Amino acid sequence: MTASELTIKSFTLGPWMTNCYVLHRTPAEAKPGARKAARGEPIAGGPCWIVDAGFAPAPLIQYLKDRRLQPAKVVITHAHLDHIAGLFEIQQEFPGIEILIHAAEKDFLTDPELNLSAAMDEEVVAPPATGLLEHGQVLSLEGVAFEVRHTPGHSPGGISLIQAQAAVALVGDALFAGSVGRTDFPGSDHQTLIDSIRTQLFTLPDATQVLSGHGPPTTIGQEKRHNPYAGAGAA
Repeated sequence: MTASELTIKSFTLGPWMTNCYVLHRTPAEAKPGARKAARGEPIAGGPCWIVDAGFAPAPLIQYLKDRRLQPAKVVITHAHLDHIAGLFEIQQEFPGIEILIHAAEKDFLTDPELNLSAAMDEEVVAPPATGLLEHGQVLSLEGVAFEVRHTPGHSPGGISLIQAQAAVALVGDALFAGSVGRTDFPGSDHQTLIDSIRTQLFTLPDATQVLSGHGPPTTIGQEKRHNPYAGAGAA
């Protein structure tokens, strides 16, 4: 699969309006007599990844079933409660799925104090990770390479997934359209986040599409020029 055949489908889930993503092969253009999914879309089939698993993931799960996709991995950008609360539901639907997270946050999945859910009405305890991510690691989805970049600051183990050929970066809560991730949580650090943005994200080409954990897409160029929190005009 080439980068041009990559589909990234977004789902905004739960009360925190968390953007979660499914990555898979783009199906061939519909042809006469081609089989369709339940909503009239071409059936994709084949392996896919999930990036983050928010509260109430039923729409995401239904999309996978309708398109007969087989999720191989859930890649967690960071383990705050609104990005991991749907992991058990996804694991129940797809037993054996890998759960990958940066080593600095492996304990967050099973610790409500660390994942910030302890103060909520219902604590979140997710399944443990099956594998740990590290900076510079390359993951391959049917031949399309995604680079893992450690982008801490909002949380200690925050990561971004970069696909260079498609010019896309899935950045979790590090960077938003016109804003950046909060740094008033335990384990957060403002200067660390700004350093992550400037050294790991703002070094990407300006045309790179930024897919964040909340809010609309943006581009690296837009945020470099206009984001008041990350330092407009930063190199």
